[in-house]
Amino acid sequence: MKEMESRDVGSEVPNNLPGGILLDQSYVISPSDLNTILFSSESSLAKSLSDFLGNSDQQFGPWRYENGSESLKRVITYVKAPTKIVGALKASEEQTYLKADGKIFAVLISVSTPDVMYGSTFKVELLYCITPGPELPSGEKTSHLVISWRMNFLQSSMFKSMIENGARSGVKDSFEQVSTFLSQNVKPVDLKDLGSSKEQVLASLKVEPQSDVKLAMQYFANFTVVSAVFMGLYVFVHIWLAAPSAIQGLEFVGLDLPDSIGEVIVCGVLALQCERVLGLLSRFMQARAQKGTDHGVKAQGDGWVLTAALIKGSHLPAVDSSGFCDPYVVFTCNGKTRTSSIKFQKSDPLWNEIFEFDAMDDPPSVLDVEVYDFDGPFNEAMSLGHAEINFVKSNLSDLADVWVPLQGKLAQACQSRLHLRIFLNNTKGSNVVKEYLSKMEKEVGKKINLRSPQTNSAFQKVFGLPPEEFLINDFTCHLKRKMPLQGRLFLSARIIGFYANLFRQKTKFFFLWEDIVDIQVDTPTLASMGSPIIVITLRQGRGMDARHGAKTIDDEGRLKFHFQSFVSFNVANRTIMALWKARSLSPEQKVQIVEEESETKFLQTEEGGFFLGLEDVSMSEVYASSLSAPINFLSELFGGGELDRKVMEKAGCLSYSYTPWESVKTDVHERQLYYRFDKHISRFGGEVTSTQQKYPLSDRKGWIVEEVMTLHGVPLASPEISNRGFSLKTEGLSCACIHRNRMAEKYATSKKDFKEHHLKSARSSEVDI
Repeated sequence: MKEMESRDVGSEVPNNLPGGILLDQSYVISPSDLNTILFSSESSLAKSLSDFLGNSDQQFGPWRYENGSESLKRVITYVKAPTKIVGALKASEEQTYLKADGKIFAVLISVSTPDVMYGSTFKVELLYCITPGPELPSGEKTSHLVISWRMNFLQSSMFKSMIENGARSGVKDSFEQVSTFLSQNVKPVDLKDLGSSKEQVLASLKVEPQSDVKLAMQYFANFTVVSAVFMGLYVFVHIWLAAPSAIQGLEFVGLDLPDSIGEVIVCGVLALQCERVLGLLSRFMQARAQKGTDHGVKAQGDGWVLTAALIKGSHLPAVDSSGFCDPYVVFTCNGKTRTSSIKFQKSDPLWNEIFEFDAMDDPPSVLDVEVYDFDGPFNEAMSLGHAEINFVKSNLSDLADVWVPLQGKLAQACQSRLHLRIFLNNTKGSNVVKEYLSKMEKEVGKKINLRSPQTNSAFQKVFGLPPEEFLINDFTCHLKRKMPLQGRLFLSARIIGFYANLFRQKTKFFFLWEDIVDIQVDTPTLASMGSPIIVITLRQGRGMDARHGAKTIDDEGRLKFHFQSFVSFNVANRTIMALWKARSLSPEQKVQIVEEESETKFLQTEEGGFFLGLEDVSMSEVYASSLSAPINFLSELFGGGELDRKVMEKAGCLSYSYTPWESVKTDVHERQLYYRFDKHISRFGGEVTSTQQKYPLSDRKGWIVEEVMTLHGVPLASPEISNRGFSLKTEGLSCACIHRNRMAEKYATSKKDFKEHHLKSARSSEVDI
């Protein structure tokens, strides 16, 4: 290793391989020691790791210089443990050092498995990258280990996709075991230790002292200012030495005009230079007024506190003839902005400024960073580059000290970067989750249970989320692409994700709530089994990681996701809408929605629970009758059999379809219905999707059936929600009594005469029944 360090010429750290990240963790150990225990020929931990993975017949070759002493390599052979898919097979690893300078180590491992099917056509390549980790208050050294992978196909194969998918599953399973083994033998960095080091790290930052006089001399020391001053002095001395000229031409007392073309040119040049100098002076005064930093200003309130420390920039692009720029940085998070000070004539500026955002109730998802070039108070600032800090895809430990590459044509051409230190703390502790769930319960109208730590951990592991992400709810549904794919839709405070595992073919993706631009509910079809379809549209250019789950891409390049066949559509739809409104709508839009909703009453249900009881709402009785018939016969009206279909078709309900009754609670069953109105029922036509629940009466001598109807495709019904209650009970030996009540409400204001017409039509159909 010492010889490798002496030969290192300052080469760049290799980029992660494109197959993905298998392990990303920081450990309380120095980089050189971690490199030793992983790759040293005398390391007992490396051999124990191989035994932990179930490998046998291990042969560790010595490290040798090859290719003219340019690369350090060794070969390891072993028999890989059998799996559920393949049996035991021979494998060989060729390990090569790409970089080793004492602080950073990069090792490329090429794994060959010739005994596996088509094993001669490919190799699995792994990149171990060990870098210094975050600073700890105790002063202990830490290491950051990142393991990435890719498939290297040596020749073309028609089974390339199948081979890659199978290898991906096997590699990820193996490195889950590697992560477990390392955590048991090497202490991982605790996030609590990083949080306590925040004050220590920020206290070490010192703002660069700036003298206004020195800064002014540096800023105004250019050709424009010097030439303007020289020209002004020259003209002033000329006026002092020259004798007054006689009044001639069109001049009169008090008005002295230029006497030649040369004098006109000199006056024009002098005026132009004065205008440019005044512009520079105005820019300087405006820039000095923009101090930027908020050192000593603490965030207000309790919740999620975001602190961003702007250290310095590197290789910022020049936009003027001087070869420098006047950069400043704007941070934006949850609609709030913080602006740094302006650094004059710098391409590698040093800021050392700290910015704190007031405590937020919701955990932030993204921090936008934009670098501008200052060009005066009246001109539009030019963007030098931008970056996005995604808290969902990043570990907070990595953000404690990070170099962020800037995106944009100018920034990418110059390889511009910003040095940031970002801390995200929750001042409410564990109560923040309960408070957030309580707020969502009011929006959804349903009790949301707090998930167990094991469930949250599994959710975070599936989607690769940071530890602070927590699950709110999940629903079984179908993802509609070319063919419906059954899986589960997971909803958290910051993301909406889908996961399915069909014959070991895993499909998973997620996107942020802020990426959603629109959510619509499409009318149900026979293909969706009478269930409405939730169509989620993302903003242009957003959510590209989840592109494989989108059904279509519209003309504007926006991804559209279709979800259908929810067990309880109403609860799923209300939960999705509530979370989306809480994350993506502006305060003005939220106020408008609250005002609109305060004018209307919503009929709410609970997944797996009761509908609103008849005593909870005001419903008018439209039909009551006593019949000499067994109650079992009348129960067939809602049994989902032939009698049910004939009655609905007789009542004018076309294309009638339904789902079987499913038990959602003790003595409570639920099903979904779909049908279209006949023209003689409603001249407007229209479609209906409804959900029915039935449960026994308190005396167990009858049933109550409650139904919530949603109308689609009816003019001026935006849409209308109708609630009906059916009460079947026995009276005497062979007499059954039917009571039918109806209550209708609208989500939005509609025409009164249309509502009366529709209720009249609906009531007439009930009398026919």
